[in-house]
Amino acid sequence: MEIALSKKFLCTCTVHRSLVISVGIMVLFLIRASWFLVSSSSSMFPLSVKVAEDIQNTENITKIDSGNHSAGQLILDARDLPFAESERSRKAEAGEDSNSLENSTKTVTGRLDSSISIWAPASHNTSSHSSNSGKTKFGDCDLYHGKWIYDPTGPLYTNITCPILTQSQNCQGNGRPDKDYENWRWKPDQCHIPRFDARKFLEMMKGKILAFIGDSVARNQMESMLCILWQVEAPRMRGNRRMHRWHFRSTSTTIVRIWSSWLVHKSAPRGIVKVHLDKPDEAFFEFLPMFDVVVLSSGHWFSKGSIYLLLNGEKDQRNHINNMNAYNIAMETVLTAIATHPNYTGIAILRTYSPDHYKGGSCSKNLEPAKKLAGNGHTVMMRDKQVESFKEAVKKVSNGSKLRLMDITEVFGYRHDGHPGRYRSPEAKNLVGRDLGGRTQSEDCLHWCMPGPVDIWNEILFEILKRELQGEQVKV
Repeated sequence: MEIALSKKFLCTCTVHRSLVISVGIMVLFLIRASWFLVSSSSSMFPLSVKVAEDIQNTENITKIDSGNHSAGQLILDARDLPFAESERSRKAEAGEDSNSLENSTKTVTGRLDSSISIWAPASHNTSSHSSNSGKTKFGDCDLYHGKWIYDPTGPLYTNITCPILTQSQNCQGNGRPDKDYENWRWKPDQCHIPRFDARKFLEMMKGKILAFIGDSVARNQMESMLCILWQVEAPRMRGNRRMHRWHFRSTSTTIVRIWSSWLVHKSAPRGIVKVHLDKPDEAFFEFLPMFDVVVLSSGHWFSKGSIYLLLNGEKDQRNHINNMNAYNIAMETVLTAIATHPNYTGIAILRTYSPDHYKGGSCSKNLEPAKKLAGNGHTVMMRDKQVESFKEAVKKVSNGSKLRLMDITEVFGYRHDGHPGRYRSPEAKNLVGRDLGGRTQSEDCLHWCMPGPVDIWNEILFEILKRELQGEQVKV
C-alpha cells in the first residue's frame, strides 16, 4: 500500500532522487523476502520416513523388552543399587528451592514468537474451562506458557539409580558427553510447578492404578515415572506381555503400561497393516474400567504406510483418507468410547503430540533449548487434530468420567536438545570421531533422554492430578 501511494505521489509531484532510490530498494527487499518465504515453506514438514524408521526400530526394542518383562526379569547395572534412600537425599527430594530457579541466569522463553504464526493455532485461545475443558488450567495459571529455567539442582534420578531405563534412552550410559539437557525445568509465567515429590505422589495415588497407554513415547513417559518413584521405593514387577504392572506395596499404587500403537484396532493379514479407525483397540479397552487414571499417547505411527478402514472394517469408497484425517477419526473414536463407556468413571488424560526435531536427519549438535520455535507444520497439524477430536469427545461425556488435555507440544518444541540423537546405543561411544565410510550414523530425534525433558511431563501430570484428586491449586 505504501509503495502504491509512493507511485501515485511520483506521478503527480516532483520527487527527490533519494526518494526514488529508497522506493527501489524497498521493492527489491520485498521481492527477496517473498522468494525466501516461498522457498522455505518446502522444508516445513518433518522427515516422516525417518520418524517411521525410528518407530519401527523402537517396536523391535519393545518386543525384546516385553519378552524380558513378561518373565519378571529386570536388567540391572553390574552392581546392586541402593534403593534405601538416605535422610539427606530424602530431604533434598522433598525440598524445593524456588530461589534457585528464580535467580537462575539461563532462561529460554516459552511464549509464542509473533513472527511464527504457525505456532499459534486457534485452539490455543480457549478462555472457558468447564469440568471437562480442553487445556488444563489452575485458577488463572496456564501451565503451558512460560519459560525454561536452568536448575543446577540436577535431575530427579540418574541412569545409575534407575534400573528400568530402556538402553536407547540412556544417553549418559551411551556416551553422551554433555549433561546440561538434564537441568532445564519448565516455569509457567503465572505460577510455579514444584519439584516432583515421589512420596507425596504415591500417597495421593494410594490404592489407585495409573495406566500409560500408547506407543513407544508412552513407554518413555512411563519409564520416567517409574525412575522417579524408584528413588523412594522399589516396585514389584507383575503382569505379562499384554500388560506390564509395577506395584508399590507401601501405598498399593500400581503403574501400568499397555502397548497400543494406534489406540484403535489393527489387523495385519499377509503383513499388510489395516487400521480400523472406528473401533478402539481391545488391547487396552477391555481393561479400562479397572484404571483410575489413563494417559494416552499416539500419533507417530500414523507416519507409517497403512490401510485405513471405516464402517466396521469396510473401506470407505467415497473418500480417500490420508494419515492426518485418519488420525483425527481414530482419536475421536477412542476418546468418545472412553467418555461413554458405562463402567468408566476415572480420569483420561490426552497428552498432545510429542514433537520430533530431525534437521537433516540429526539433532545431536543441540546442547540447550531453542530460543525460538522452528516451524513444523506436520507437528502442529497433528496436535490440532488431537485437540479437535478432544473437543468433540468432551461434548459426549455421559459416564461421569473426566477428559483432560495435557498440551505439551508447543512447550517441548523448544527442547531439541533433549533427544538421544546419535547416543541411542552403547555403540555410540565407539563411533564418535570415526570414519563411517560415507555412511551416516542413525539418530533418534523422536524419543527423549532419561533423565531429561520427559521428566517434566510427569511433573505436569502430577499437578493435573493434584487438581483432580485433591482440589489443590498450583502455587503462584
